[in-house]
Amino acid sequence: MRNKIFIRFDKAFILLGIACVAMAVMGSCKKGPNHPGYTYLPDMDVSRAYDTYTENPVFEDGKTLREPVEGTIPRGHTPYPYIKDDLDLAEAGRTISNPMEASDINIDRGEVLFTRFCSHCHGNSGDGQGVLFTSGRFLLPPGDLRAEKAVNRPDGEIFHIITVGYGGMAAHGSQILPHERWKIILYVRNVLQDKDLDLHQ
Repeated sequence: MRNKIFIRFDKAFILLGIACVAMAVMGSCKKGPNHPGYTYLPDMDVSRAYDTYTENPVFEDGKTLREPVEGTIPRGHTPYPYIKDDLDLAEAGRTISNPMEASDINIDRGEVLFTRFCSHCHGNSGDGQGVLFTSGRFLLPPGDLRAEKAVNRPDGEIFHIITVGYGGMAAHGSQILPHERWKIILYVRNVLQDKDLDLHQ
């Protein structure tokens, strides 16, 4: 008889515990969409670490967001050795060549990337009549990628221009990975600059 009483007491204790937990959970919620509820474990809610842009008394400059150590580069990143000037443009044309195969997959990917990064200035056909120019938002006419000057440029020069910019064109090296730049060039060469097209002066 005592065993039965103890078993019933244990079950009642368990049920009481479950009911308390359920009440705590339900009580932490409110129907108001602007009320975040109640915090029972503040260590999980409030970070002990400094937020990215907050002041930090640990460092002399008071900044939490740190700059990379001078002279270091990200893992897997190869620094581009040339700068935006005519000498390095010519040097890139002599020393850099496209390592990507002109396969259908690479050319198709180049079309996607060209549409995403280049067509708004250079136009879908590469004629320099992109929407930013034709709408008057950009006053300098972008280059015609089908013109003889562009057709005769070495691949290395085009890669250099995409990477560091040229004239009024901004650098895209931080936005487009190196192998993707080469795929854009494959698309320009094999589709936009098709040999059957008339060359523009």
